Amino acid sequence: MAESTEIHKPEETTERKPVVVVQDLHVEYKVFATGKRASAADTKGGLFKRAKRMQTVHALKGITFTAYENDSVGIIGSNGSGKSTLMRAITGLTPATRGAVYASTRPSMLGVGAALIRDLSGQRNVILGGLALGFSKAEIEERYDEIVDFAGMRKFIDLPMRTYSSGMTARLKFAIATIRNHEILIVDEALAVGDRQFRRRSEERIREIRDNAGTVFLVSHSMQSIRDTCSRVIWIEKGELIMDGPTDEVVTAYENA
Repeated sequence: MAESTEIHKPEETTERKPVVVVQDLHVEYKVFATGKRASAADTKGGLFKRAKRMQTVHALKGITFTAYENDSVGIIGSNGSGKSTLMRAITGLTPATRGAVYASTRPSMLGVGAALIRDLSGQRNVILGGLALGFSKAEIEERYDEIVDFAGMRKFIDLPMRTYSSGMTARLKFAIATIRNHEILIVDEALAVGDRQFRRRSEERIREIRDNAGTVFLVSHSMQSIRDTCSRVIWIEKGELIMDGPTDEVVTAYENA
């Protein structure tokens, strides 16, 4: 009788790759009594500067979470809750007072490496923005129509950007920035601009980035955009993490608070 041979299949791993780790993050900064944020020079000694009566704002208070590859994370909370400060801390634009932020690669905040130039046409800004993202001129020309049509800017692309509304500018920035796949992309309220068709295109683009092993953070006051786009939600109020979990569960708790 022949011996049966047991075939050992490799174990499937469900371990997910962490890409952003936030540990006990605190961010504090000083403001004048008027609410204006103080610069580093303003916080140094001197009788005149002390007389300005600066106050310390504790913008983030012990935030801790881990984001993984293929996550699309919604960040919600009321105005002034610390959402944008958290995103700036993740990108390194705002330093941590205490705690730490670790990222597998430098996160990209929605926009292009170089600021769009108001006196140039939208067409020229598409080219410059693509170059800032590392594309060759030939690659930009190949994807030019896709960028313009995605932004819905065909009628206005030859006009100088100083004639654009803030919504038109935001749509063009989004279209330029997202032609490249990002390992970590932060989108702050960009989906609030434009009509329903643009929001639908934007949400689909975010899902494409996520499906290509990217991790997306979406800051928004639109719970519909959060529900349609995100697999997980972090709720922050007054600088504190209130809830972190599945989208429907967290959004429902937020809406009922």
